[in-house]
Amino acid sequence: MSKHFNRFIRLRSLGAAASFLIAACALPAWAGGLDSLEQFVKGTRSGKAAFTQVVTAPAKDGQAARSKTQSGTFEFQRPGKFRFAYSKPFEQTIVADGRTLWLHDVDLNQVTARQQEQVLGSTPAAIVAAAPDLKALEKDFTLTEEPDAAGQQWVKAVPKSRDGQLQAIRIGFKPGAKGAELGTLEILDSFGQRSVLTFSQFEVNAAVPASHFQFTPPKGADVLRN
Repeated sequence: MSKHFNRFIRLRSLGAAASFLIAACALPAWAGGLDSLEQFVKGTRSGKAAFTQVVTAPAKDGQAARSKTQSGTFEFQRPGKFRFAYSKPFEQTIVADGRTLWLHDVDLNQVTARQQEQVLGSTPAAIVAAAPDLKALEKDFTLTEEPDAAGQQWVKAVPKSRDGQLQAIRIGFKPGAKGAELGTLEILDSFGQRSVLTFSQFEVNAAVPASHFQFTPPKGADVLRN
């Protein structure tokens, strides 16, 4: 093989390596999971996404674990406003307007209303839509960085209060053009039931109409206030 050909191959290899390094430097910085969490709660003031939720009940009495899948849309605006609109397989809406948490089961024509500050402290909603920064979260959760997996960075949040029904929450973040994007929420309750929400089409700091965080019980609905 001639010296000229060897030189050509070497130059091509060096050129490819240089191109790779330039491309890598152009990618957004991908910090640790806790940094991504802080970036998300401080920098993402609003957002919307589609989601799929898989709830798996633990195996018992010799029966295999059972799971069910739901899907819908999610919108939020800090501090403390959010809307989960489930469309499949059953229509259900959860709305937090900043003061009251509303749960509307369309099939049952039933509405449950609870004071928001009493129920959101150590919940996934506090992480996603309420907390202003990491210090606020650390009042209610013990936060631990976990290894990267499935193209996401992970943080485990364990509620400091053991009075609730949550055992642990895992939050996965994906890199996005505007910063860390919420990718996955894994929720394990004290009964061993696991709920995994996978988010897609996430829009960081999207404009969400204020009316989406308002709720009025439909006429004729059975309203329960706790």
